[in-house]
Formats: sequence, structure tokens, C-alpha cells
Amino acid sequence: MVKARTSPPPKGESASRQIDAIIKMAGDWRGGTLSKLRDLIHEADTSVVEEVKWKKPSNPMGVPVWADNGIICIGEALKNAVRLTFPKGAQVKDPKKLFNKRLVSKTVRAIDFHDGVAMDEAALKALFLEAMGLNKSKARD
Repeated sequence: MVKARTSPPPKGESASRQIDAIIKMAGDWRGGTLSKLRDLIHEADTSVVEEVKWKKPSNPMGVPVWADNGIICIGEALKNAVRLTFPKGAQVKDPKKLFNKRLVSKTVRAIDFHDGVAMDEAALKALFLEAMGLNKSKARD
């Protein structure tokens, strides 16, 4: 069954509410996973700012973005996975080897989460904090 494409949220609607709508639209396990990742990001640092970027005809709702002195990560519900992409991921220490996509990029790293696969919440929070720290150190330069 193909889901009907939704129209973009009304102008002026908060990013938080737009992300709520994106999570709801994802439905099934992907919406739950994206929601859990969002919670972990906010648990790691309450100063994180939510944004929605890159709205276009093929994706009118846009893409959830979490930022603090720059983008920390981008969340997407794909067909068979939920992906968190870290634009500066190649510079982020990943001792638990969470990154499993974009491993050869000189800048970006990503993590694909799949249905039924447990996530290491403590390691994810540490990764978020590492990415946030990288942004904050760059902001001071």
C-alpha cells in the first residue's frame, strides 16, 4: 500500500511540531525509532535546537535536523531503516563503532537502524555529546 504524500506543514509551524508530523507520517517501527532517537538527543543535551530543512517537491515535509553551534545530525525514515547522518562524523570519535554507513567519506558518517535491532542508548548519547562538543569547539575557534 502506498501512502499518500502529505503537503508541507503550514508556514510558521514550529520545527518541533513539524518533526512530530514527520515521525507520525513515518508510522510503524520507523516512527518509533526516530522518536526514540530524538529523545536520546535531547537527553544528551537539552540545549539542542530542532530544525526542519531541505523541503522540496519530492519531500515536502523536509528532514529533521538537530543542531547546537552547527548541525549535529540529520534524521530520516527510509524504506527499510532509520538513518542518522552526522555531517562531521568523520571527526567524531566512535569507540563503540556505531557508524555503519558512509564509512569512506572524508566528512560524513551515518548510522542505519533496522527493525528489531536494539540500540546502545548509552553509546549513542556519548556519540551525540562528542558531536556537540566538536561543534562547540569549532564555534570557539
